[in-house]
Amino acid sequence: MYRLFLFLLFFTLSLFGRYDAAAVKMCPAFDNMKHTKNTGHVVLHPEESYTVLQKHKGQMLLLLKGENPAQRWVDEECFSEESKNTESKKKIAYTKHTKKYENSAKHQDLLLALSWHNAFCETHRSRKECQRSLFSFGKNSYREDRFVLHGLWPQPREKVYCNVAQDLVSLDKHRQWNRLPEPELDAKLKEELSKVMPGVISNLHRHEWIKHGTCYGSGAQNYFEKAVRLTEQVNRSKVSQFFLRNMGKSVTLQQVRYQFDSSFGKGAGKRVELRCYNGLISELWLHLGSEGDDLASMLKNGKAIYSRCQRGIVDRAGYGR
Repeated sequence: MYRLFLFLLFFTLSLFGRYDAAAVKMCPAFDNMKHTKNTGHVVLHPEESYTVLQKHKGQMLLLLKGENPAQRWVDEECFSEESKNTESKKKIAYTKHTKKYENSAKHQDLLLALSWHNAFCETHRSRKECQRSLFSFGKNSYREDRFVLHGLWPQPREKVYCNVAQDLVSLDKHRQWNRLPEPELDAKLKEELSKVMPGVISNLHRHEWIKHGTCYGSGAQNYFEKAVRLTEQVNRSKVSQFFLRNMGKSVTLQQVRYQFDSSFGKGAGKRVELRCYNGLISELWLHLGSEGDDLASMLKNGKAIYSRCQRGIVDRAGYGR
């Protein structure tokens, strides 16, 4: 009876000790007090309310319904007003830095990564951009017989997250791309980007802007306009025609580079790298120089590159080779 009384007393105190509080900053929610594990990469979001179970040594135990485990530990500063003021200053600073950076465009080497969408979907069948319409009746969609945009990456590759707040970096690294800010693009460019980058439906464009676009040297509109135009130039070239003719067949790096030379000038092919996975050509990486507005001149000024992949199959639409 005494034990039952103590249990009921503890349960009652725990129940009444609970309260809801709004987070003031983005924080990871850990399974334990030592912060060594975060199952599901759960993150708190500013201005959302959470149930607080208890406080202990600068930490708070929360009840997050729908998560497993549901009880999570976070730093107390995630809910403090002082932290909120600090975060506001950080956001203001981020906005100012971004605007300043947008007005200081610099020429730099770039890497244009183009995916062969059919090969991508062989190993990413559950992705939204890989779902085929029930009314396609065997006809290939735009993305299934052209190269699609993966990204345009300022070089060197280590140059990422320029002037980006740490909370956004954390979201990106945990692949919570749906919570990243939408790049500011006009309606026409949004439509064009959705066509050449099927991954927009999975918020790939938000990831690419935060990680790489912020280092481009100008705003999102200019960054994605450049990426779209360069992708379209490849898809209008002999390179794209060559891949269409050889779907289901194995082609060599030498053949691909020859097509680039024929389309964009002698030596262009030396700047092209094949990326392969499980015997399939998954991507083309084009190493572009800093000078020029079109693909031919940018390839001419790019760096010659060694390609580890020397041969691969051009995958057909649908699953299986």
